Amino acid sequence: MHEFGITARIVDAVMGAAQENGGNKVLKVDLRIGKLTFLNLEQVRYAYDLLVKGTLLVDSELDIEEVEGVIKCINCLEQKEVHFKGECMEPLPLFSCSNCGGKVEIIAGKECLVKGIVVET
Repeated sequence: MHEFGITARIVDAVMGAAQENGGNKVLKVDLRIGKLTFLNLEQVRYAYDLLVKGTLLVDSELDIEEVEGVIKCINCLEQKEVHFKGECMEPLPLFSCSNCGGKVEIIAGKECLVKGIVVET
C-alpha cells in the first residue's frame, strides 16, 4: 500500500508549511491527485485520518480533486483521455496514438500535489 507512505509525506509537507507560516491549526488541505498515479483515494483518506492524530492537522478537512489521465500525440497533436477498468497493478502501459500510431506523452493524470492549505494562526 504505497498510499500510506505518500500520504505521510503529504502530511509532513503540510505540517512544515503550516509551522513556517505561524499556523496553530490546519483547517483544510486541498490535494490534486491524478488517476494515473493509481492511488486509491479511500486509502489516502484512511491513512490521512490515522496520520493527523495528535498533530496540527487533526480534524482538518481533506479535499481531493481527482484528475483524469490525458495523453497527447507528439506527431499529430491529438489529445485523448485515458481510462482504465479497475485497478492497474502493472507498470503503466505504453500508449500510441489511435489516430496516427505515433508516440504520445502523458500531459495530465500523474500529479500528486498539495494545491493549498487553510491555516488558523
